[in-house]
Amino acid sequence: MGNCIVPYCDGPQNTNVRFTLPAVCFVWQSAMIILFGVFVRYDGESDAHWVEHKAKENITSDIENDYYFRYPSFQDVHVMIFVGFGFLMTFMKRYGFGAVGFNFLIGAFGLQWALLMQGWFHSLDPVDGFIKIGVENIINADFCVAGCLIAYGAVLGKVSPVQVMVLTLFGITLFSVEEFIIISLLHARDSGGSMVIHAFGGYYGLAISWVLYRPNLKESSQRNGSVYHSDLFAMIGTLFLWMFWPSFNSAISDHGDGQHRAAINTYLSLAATVLTTFAISSLFQKHGKLDMVHIQNSTLAGGVAVGTAAEFMLMPYGSLIVGFFCGIISTLGYIYVSPYIEKKFKIQDTCGVHNLHAVPGLLGGFVGAITAAAATETVYGAEGLINTFDFVGSYKNRTPAVQGGYQAAATCVAVCVGIGGGIFVGLILRMPIWGAAADDQCFEDEIYWEVPGEEEPVPPVLEYNNHTATNKNADVMESRFTVEQS
Repeated sequence: MGNCIVPYCDGPQNTNVRFTLPAVCFVWQSAMIILFGVFVRYDGESDAHWVEHKAKENITSDIENDYYFRYPSFQDVHVMIFVGFGFLMTFMKRYGFGAVGFNFLIGAFGLQWALLMQGWFHSLDPVDGFIKIGVENIINADFCVAGCLIAYGAVLGKVSPVQVMVLTLFGITLFSVEEFIIISLLHARDSGGSMVIHAFGGYYGLAISWVLYRPNLKESSQRNGSVYHSDLFAMIGTLFLWMFWPSFNSAISDHGDGQHRAAINTYLSLAATVLTTFAISSLFQKHGKLDMVHIQNSTLAGGVAVGTAAEFMLMPYGSLIVGFFCGIISTLGYIYVSPYIEKKFKIQDTCGVHNLHAVPGLLGGFVGAITAAAATETVYGAEGLINTFDFVGSYKNRTPAVQGGYQAAATCVAVCVGIGGGIFVGLILRMPIWGAAADDQCFEDEIYWEVPGEEEPVPPVLEYNNHTATNKNADVMESRFTVEQS
């Protein structure tokens, strides 16, 4: 029974998703079309009435359209979602199709559902009741998808494509709820999503993995590992994520100094994390050899941990400190914590999201809380303090110390919603109707994909050329030359 607490959850499984997957995809995509038709319209900067809007607001140039500020960051974030996350999960020797392919499926469905869910919470026009979307909305939709991709990493190789769709449907919904609580109700700042994206996504995935515990997963252990070329593919994902993470953390920050500062802080934190990851990996491995698992994952943890405080006055040395310690914590997590939580808590965390997202996200939330509480007018300036923390309107009397308390509370909200929601969704996914593979069939593409056969060995063909082949006429010519001489 594993960790299941209801009697229906461990029935016989049929991995044939020929009808269930097409039904889910067709029905849900049709629902998206209808819902977008009813609720979604362009915002003022993407609508054809932009010309009139420019005249009304005395805007003199199209360059002031938010598209030109945000779209480069959107491109970077989009690459992270579909290339970075996808290839990061290709480390398993027989699950490359599932890693990249199901990542693609989650992203394509999730961004549509996210535009609706986040729109209902944040972008409803009070005049006409429509959700108005522009470039910032599609960035936030990608952020929302990132939370589900993090959760997918915890159950990678153990769920069917139908389960992946269900995980995304509920994950996007829960994400939108906790984001609304954190950003709108608590008025916490989280430009890089340490709390909203990483802490939530990590604990959401871990809770699902706990409920879906497979007591006989060791029967698939021979496939739950890498080969030389699969680790190289995973490093492609790592490098894309590492390079573009400054865009991820700064994409929705305030124009100007906030966005600029977020990119610099992330850049420095990531750099420091790489060195400490290499150091700890070598120090704790036999003969000082490096473990590719650590290099693929822990080198990114600094980008996660600096996310909440990215647009704060963390200072360059503060960013380096965050990255320094996060590399140590994350790498030690892969060495000691992951085996421990699997043995003691029955959490089978395929990608180690506990060490790359959950704990660094938690750390990032509290770094943000401490940094906010320590903010002063001397460091920020009076106007800078108001602008950075949005101390306007009903929040104009909030002090940095109070803001720090709300930042800490927001971290707790993200973790609680992630764990509670993950247990609920895990119980749904445990029902024997989703086409999940048996314990001895996990981490295998062939269950859900048409996999080409191994290439047949080609018999060697002897080819002759002037450089490598013996001249077949050499002996004849030599004999003829000898006869002529005699």
